[in-house]
Amino acid sequence: MKSNEVSTVFKIGSISFVSLSILFLFCILVQVFFAGLAIFVNPVNWTKHTGFIHLFEFIPVLMFVIAFVGKLPRWAIGHSAALFGVIFIMYFTANITSVIPWAAALHPVIAFVLFWMSVKTVPKVWQMAFKREKGKGVVGE
Repeated sequence: MKSNEVSTVFKIGSISFVSLSILFLFCILVQVFFAGLAIFVNPVNWTKHTGFIHLFEFIPVLMFVIAFVGKLPRWAIGHSAALFGVIFIMYFTANITSVIPWAAALHPVIAFVLFWMSVKTVPKVWQMAFKREKGKGVVGE
């Protein structure tokens, strides 16, 4: 392969990564909406909030695998791992409240951090997938 060509693996990986990044951001927004429904409309909506996470909690793991296999930049691999780590911390703050009650107050703060990480990621991965210079950003180059 010539140095100025972009590999098919990278193209598929980067487009898949950006698609999952957008989907993950959308899922976070829906999750926050469900929390708002539970707080301001009816507490029965907590089941939507607690159940919906199981539909998207492993998107960062899939992003990690795609970033690694698709030979995306190291920051993409690290960012995917960080997103999954923050989700783990979210679970921790939601489930440790009987032992450490103030941890519950960190739950929405950490949700904001997760949202902000996702918002900052989408334009960066979009540029990587669609506007990057050929031959740059591939792991090992």
